[in-house]
Amino acid sequence: MFSKACEYGIRASIFIATKSSKGIRVGIKDVAKEIDSPEPFTAKIMQILTKNGIINSTKGVGGGFEVSPEASKKIKLIQIVDAIDGNKIYSGCGIGLKECSEEHPCPVHHEFKKIRGLLLDMLINTTLEQLASDVKSGDFFLKATNTNN
Repeated sequence: MFSKACEYGIRASIFIATKSSKGIRVGIKDVAKEIDSPEPFTAKIMQILTKNGIINSTKGVGGGFEVSPEASKKIKLIQIVDAIDGNKIYSGCGIGLKECSEEHPCPVHHEFKKIRGLLLDMLINTTLEQLASDVKSGDFFLKATNTNN
């Protein structure tokens, strides 16, 4: 549903918010490793998030990425999605047709419209702080664990 860049952006933002809540700035290598993303791709995503005011970047010794706890309470998931993927996910056709509307619907139009509505509601009402808190609790994870014994 989201682009790979957007998935990484969401995970990176949550990871950074989790660390920032403990007063820790993280570098690009740590972010890339934590979200299982190639470092150069992660750097591009971080540029987008920084440019859009979602993440703060400090250069030099002791620098890195962070998001203040106050900002984390205000940043909604929709801001991250919009910064990286734009708003196509809320208006595009479920099967990718160029034209799809109430008057000329595709086969999945009506059901996909309901799903988009639920998705939009979740994105608007979920804060970065909520997601970071879920990860800090240990109940939710940002990457798969190796289940092979």
